[in-house]
Amino acid sequence: MVKSDIQNIKLRFGIIGNAEGLNRAIDIAMQVAPTDLSVLVTGESGVGKESFPQIIHQFSRRKHGPYIAVNCGAIPEGTIDSELFGHEKGAFTGAISDRNGYFAEANGGTIFLDEVGELPLSTQARLLRVLESGEYIKVGSSKVQKTDVRIVAATNVNFAEAIADGRFREDLYYRLNTVPIKVPPLRERPDDITLLFRKFASDFAEKYRMPSIQLNEEAKHILVGYSWPGNIRQLKNITEQISIIETNRDISPDILSTYLPDMSSNNSKLPAFVGLRHGDNNMKSFESEREILYQVLFDMRRDVTELKKLVHDIMNERAGGQHPVNNDVSQRVFHDSAMNVISGIPMVMPQVQQLPTVNKLQPVGNVSINNHDVTSDYQDTEVYVEENLSLDDVEKEMIKKALERHNGKRKNAAADLKISERTLYRKIKEYGLD
Repeated sequence: MVKSDIQNIKLRFGIIGNAEGLNRAIDIAMQVAPTDLSVLVTGESGVGKESFPQIIHQFSRRKHGPYIAVNCGAIPEGTIDSELFGHEKGAFTGAISDRNGYFAEANGGTIFLDEVGELPLSTQARLLRVLESGEYIKVGSSKVQKTDVRIVAATNVNFAEAIADGRFREDLYYRLNTVPIKVPPLRERPDDITLLFRKFASDFAEKYRMPSIQLNEEAKHILVGYSWPGNIRQLKNITEQISIIETNRDISPDILSTYLPDMSSNNSKLPAFVGLRHGDNNMKSFESEREILYQVLFDMRRDVTELKKLVHDIMNERAGGQHPVNNDVSQRVFHDSAMNVISGIPMVMPQVQQLPTVNKLQPVGNVSINNHDVTSDYQDTEVYVEENLSLDDVEKEMIKKALERHNGKRKNAAADLKISERTLYRKIKEYGLD
């Protein structure tokens, strides 16, 4: 399809954006529209999946027939069969008359099943029969009904997981997924974010009869760098909030940041673990910075356990008068180990045979060790360690080094630290690294 055709469709259905993934989804919708194939539209919540069934219906031979959109996730499980397929009088308590379902009402047209992944298994079996033969039975009836409908479904459910968990029928999935259309999330359309913001700002300015809000360049960088978990719906809501609340129509990064939920707000004091890369196998199992912290703490505990064993062996040797150990060296062993674990650098232990010799044992940390009974006094090396490491200092140093590596370019530094540009901007101000 030529670009002008895609642009006309965008104008007709109010679709904004020029991302390649979005244009591809529109192209597929237009190509499949003249057929009667079932279509499955997938994508995260808030990406605008509801526009594509309308495109398919309007450019199909059924465009003069009915178009019915059903939110499957909003209908209670006990009534979903009645809503979709209808019921006979007396089929259940409250069924005081016969009722046609959506499939009867949409005969000759298109039915859009939104959130189809939320359907109960019993309803999935009924829907599969409709897809295979166009037949269904009303609730409380034994008579087979026929319907001629085009089914377009949409969901944000991961079908691979749902099928593996037994929550969705595999045969129904393949029936629905005859032609798949994937709508990309907003974070994969960075150039479209400012376009959408300007459109929403203009609409709200007209709606509330006030000047339109404008973003300065730094604010635009933050807007584009944000992950937008709620996608277009979230962007629209935030634009409306700013339009109503802010009297200053020139929006700065400080103003914008107050409206963007910080996805790492619970972990705002945690260091950025630059030692962990997306290519590492360990990163595949991490879903949040909190999990990364837990993993690092577990690794640190394991390494401390190994250090305990090493120091215990050294002390046993000292008890035999072979290799006394200096307190400064033992302190450095623990400090360097902690720093190396946090930064993701493999630990390098000093060689025991290189330790200096002293005449008597020195206190380690805040605890003194007597020569007469080293083994009995040594219960747990952790009591000899006084941890003075500040996570804020570590985080500040890592941010500083990342900025130096990228010549002060915050966007590149944020990508290196695996944090959002907005979070980096806030950290720079917090630590006075401007």
